[in-house]
Formats: sequence, C-alpha cells, structure tokens
Amino acid sequence: MEHAAVSSVETSAIRKVAWRLVPFVALMFFINYLDRTAISFAAPNGMNADLALSAAQFGFASGIFFVGYILLEVPSNLALHRFGARKWLARIMVSWGIVALLFTWVDSAGGLYFLRFMLGVAEAGFFPGAILFLSLWVPARYRSRILALFYLAQPLTTVIGAPLAALLIQHDGAFFGLAGWRFMFFGVAIPAILLGIVAWFYLVDRPADARWLTAEEKTWLTTELERESRQKLGANQEKKGLKQAFSSGRVWALCGIYFGFIYGLYALAFFLPTIIGGFEAQFGTHFGLMQKGLITAVPYLPAAIVLYFWSRDATRRGVRSWHIALPAFTGALSVPLALYMESPAATIAMITITACSIFAALPNFWTLPTRFLDGAAAAAGVALINTIGNIAGFSSGYLTGALHDLSGGYTVPMFVVGGFMAMAGIMMLIISREPATPSRRATPHNATAGH
Repeated sequence: MEHAAVSSVETSAIRKVAWRLVPFVALMFFINYLDRTAISFAAPNGMNADLALSAAQFGFASGIFFVGYILLEVPSNLALHRFGARKWLARIMVSWGIVALLFTWVDSAGGLYFLRFMLGVAEAGFFPGAILFLSLWVPARYRSRILALFYLAQPLTTVIGAPLAALLIQHDGAFFGLAGWRFMFFGVAIPAILLGIVAWFYLVDRPADARWLTAEEKTWLTTELERESRQKLGANQEKKGLKQAFSSGRVWALCGIYFGFIYGLYALAFFLPTIIGGFEAQFGTHFGLMQKGLITAVPYLPAAIVLYFWSRDATRRGVRSWHIALPAFTGALSVPLALYMESPAATIAMITITACSIFAALPNFWTLPTRFLDGAAAAAGVALINTIGNIAGFSSGYLTGALHDLSGGYTVPMFVVGGFMAMAGIMMLIISREPATPSRRATPHNATAGH
C-alpha cells in the first residue's frame, strides 16, 4: 500500500461499501429493532389494559421473543453462511414482517405470547447475519467504523420510532376501527415485508459479484480479505467450524460481556415508556401521548452521537479494552442513580448516560469475534455470542417485570441491571489480559482489546 494508486483504490473501495451497503443494512436493522420493541410503545397506550396484562405478564411477553430467537439463532446464521446473505436476510425480513402484521389482531395474553415467540423464530439470525455480512466486506482495520455506522440505526430507531409510534397510536379508530396501538403494529410491520423484497434484488453476497465496484477495487478487497482469512485460519482450521466456536473460551467470555450490555439495553427499551408513564404519579406531572413519545426518544439522540465519536476514536487508536469496559462501568453506576433523581429531567439525564454507555460499547464489541474466527466458525461464533447475549433479552423483560411486581417499584430491577453491566466491564478487563495471537500482531491497525 505504498503507492498512491493502491491507496486510492483502497479508499474508493471502502467508501463505496460504506455508501452502498451500510445505509441499506442499517435501514433493515432500524425496522428490525422497531418491530421487536413496538410492544413497549403499545403497552402503556392501551394494550396492557385491553389484554389485562400485569407487569410480569408484559415482561414475559417482551422476553419470550428471545426464546424462539435463541433456538434458531445458530442454525439460521449457518444457513446464511451456506446460502448467502442476500437470500437469507431477505427471507428473514419478509417472514418477520408477516408475523409482526398479525399483532394487529391479537386478542389475549396467550395470543400475545405465541406471536412474540413466533416473531423471535422469524427474526432469528438477522442481527448476527448482518454483522457477519458487513464484516465479510471490509478488512478488520475498517470494521469498527463500518459497524458504528450500522449500529447508529439502533438508537435512531427510538429517536424516530418513539414519536412515529405515538403518531400512529393517536389514530385511534381511524383505520377500520382499530385501536391506536393495533394500528401502530400494522404501520411498523408493512415496511419489513416491502424492504425484504427489495433486499433480494439489492444486496450482493461478496465483493467479486458487486457490479458497482471496479475491477481494481474488487481485486483489492478480495485479496485483503483472503489474506486475513489465511492468517486467522492457519492450517485446516476452517474444517473445525462449530467445534472451534463452541470450544473457544474467548467466545464464551464474549458471550458473558454481551449478556451484560443486552440486559441493560432491553430493560431500558421495554420499560422506559412505562417508567415515563409513571412520572405523573411520582412527580405530579402530566404529559400527552406525543410528549411521552418525544421524552422516550430523548436518551437515544445523544447515544447516537456518542456512539459515532466513541467508535471513531476506536477506529483511530484501534479498539482497546477501555473502549468497552469504561462504558460498562459508567452504565452500571448511572442506572441505579437514575432512581434517586428528584425530577423527570434529572431522571431522563441519568438514563441518557446509561443509553450512551451501552451504545458506545456495542459496535466496538462486535469487532472482536471476527478477529480470531473465520468462515463457518465466524458464523457460528457470532451467532453463539448473540444467542447467549439474547438470553438477557428474555431475562431482562421477564425479571424486570417480575421484580417490579414483587418489590412494588423499579429500584430492585434497575440495581440488577447495574450489576450485569458491571459484570460486563469486569469480564472485558479479564479477557484483555490474554496475549495477542500472531494474526492480531500482524495487523497494527487492528489492535487487540487488551493493548
């Protein structure tokens, strides 16, 4: 890469990948996260009352999504590795869009449980598949930047999605007499089906097949990615696949770290609208439906900004252990402190710090697995980490609701959230002490988390 011509090809290739693939996959992620968290907007706006749900029942409905998701996560990602991202991600989107549409007509707690379970089955493999797909398009030294741009979709889902959900909910009875929360489910499901159809024609599985890359750009990307693959695989490691991923202590440690972050993420996602709805009783304030939607969005706009600049620093320095551990400890402190604030503004400010902490860490975290796994092992490893992490999605929904019902408030549940985030920070510091492998030392830009 000493010659200007080579540097120019590298720059243009990465720029094209960033512009042609990342926004589209991020839009898919936006709709994905909106569909799975739409239940949190429906709950305080008529769904819980219409279906006679307690906090524990709502928490169970929120969390059972992850049971179906977990069961099919690894098989789905291996299928993506076998059949290609274009077909598999498109299939996933259309499937979950159809299931999400059925929430419009749910009429019982049992029906809600069943649809949430089936939504998890339909969505299984999407997120790790998207991570793996983007990782296969850029060399390791660019992944922090690319994944950060992709991950911006998640906080922006709430920034845009919460007011959008409130707007749809306000149309109570306007669409064939549907209650506002039912119309909201309808409105957020249709885009998944449409975008899934578009994805079938738009996505490309690998650089060699991309018509929008020049021959030089294809050659550079393919050569770089194959070189990295050889460094990671060594002799005959590709044949290990599942065994390599499931027997790696480092993979299981990353599972634990991800569990801590996801527990905090979904505790906020599922219960923040309900917590905001409780401000009236707690502080004597009153907010309209659209105001509640906007307040729910408040923590996530700063989170998107922090995510971008934190990941930009990680790209410049190489991802260090503190890029992940420091946000974990910050979030662990801010979650319980939010309970002791004396106004809605102060409470939201502390919750904002928590959201910033979670989203600062996540895109940098996802650069770690593909540093030492490749091929089928990477597909299985990324899916396994996401599977174990998403057990937290079930746990946080159910336990937060159950602990609320048992204790009569959110103090105990939020201290549990802080504890799991602290665990994630401690585990990150522990695994950062592991020595770098030869393949990691060979790429200065791709610094290990412990350096």
